[in-house]
Amino acid sequence: MISRVSWPTVFRHFLQVVAFCCVVAVLTTTIWPRNPYWMQVGNALCIGLITWAIIEFGRHLFDPAQCHSAGDVGHGWPKGWRGIVLAAVGIGAGFVLGDPLGGWLFGSGAVRSTRDGQIGLVITIAAGAVATFYFHLRGKAANLLAAKNAAERDATEAQLKLLQSQLEPHMLFNTLANLRALIGIDPAAAQHMVDRLNDYLRATLGASRATLHPLSAEFDRLRDYLDLMAIRMGPRLQPALHLPEALRDLPVPTLLLQPLVENAIQHGLEPKVAGGTVSVRAALDDAGNLMLEVADTGVGHSPDAADSIATGGGGFGLAQVRQRVESAYGGRGRVQMQSQPGAGTTVRITLPLADDGARDAGR
Repeated sequence: MISRVSWPTVFRHFLQVVAFCCVVAVLTTTIWPRNPYWMQVGNALCIGLITWAIIEFGRHLFDPAQCHSAGDVGHGWPKGWRGIVLAAVGIGAGFVLGDPLGGWLFGSGAVRSTRDGQIGLVITIAAGAVATFYFHLRGKAANLLAAKNAAERDATEAQLKLLQSQLEPHMLFNTLANLRALIGIDPAAAQHMVDRLNDYLRATLGASRATLHPLSAEFDRLRDYLDLMAIRMGPRLQPALHLPEALRDLPVPTLLLQPLVENAIQHGLEPKVAGGTVSVRAALDDAGNLMLEVADTGVGHSPDAADSIATGGGGFGLAQVRQRVESAYGGRGRVQMQSQPGAGTTVRITLPLADDGARDAGR
């Protein structure tokens, strides 16, 4: 079975072989100084490119199961004796076909002796073995790197799903506690809240199986959650969502903002008799990163409490967000918090737009 050929990889190997032949020509010029360097390069290219072509395309004739893995071309070097045979055939054909071809195209300047032919054969075998070993090691290193990256992506995805599995029950328990309090004072509103909770869970839990989703879906879930909370708080809750059209399709971790909105309501607005506004907006900062901001006009925190929360000593919601951003984006994502007593709290998340690791984690 012939596997898929990666032409960019083939072209890269071609250029490397050409450079290697130029180096070999330096050696042959010192051995046969009567022939100019350009002639030595021509002869080396004839031998080297024929050898390379047979090995490069010949390995694709082997079943991928009989070859080492290589992400760029489906499979790499044939395993065991197959690789040795392929290299021998390529080197032999390169010398048998390439040496006379080089002499015909570029000339030799003099009749070559038997000793010259033997030296040429030794140089061809040595150069072919070195080049083959080089490409084998490069392929093996690329395979190990691909396996390492895949393992890191799997570990990141597993960690994100673990954090998310902790977040969903926490949100549900808080909502049920609100529902329990509402049952005693307003049964009709409690029934309406149950209906809204049912709709919210149907829309949220199914979508939350993915690690990433579009930013528009994140705002849709926030809108559902705020509608749910508005049943209990009434006019004391004034939500505001701002999502520019150009940012709707950007991928973000699922349920990233919901715990921040939940914290804003529970710790910012509910303790305040008059309630207030919770505002969520998305924008691009000056560096071109995605900036997500959750701000409330609630009771706020003292400077000491705000510093403790901002450095990781806060509640479940902010800690979860911080861990999820770290898992998905590493050191390129940031979570910052600002708060003042009586002036509300603002949490700002900065995410890099170009993040293949985070995108792959949501496959």
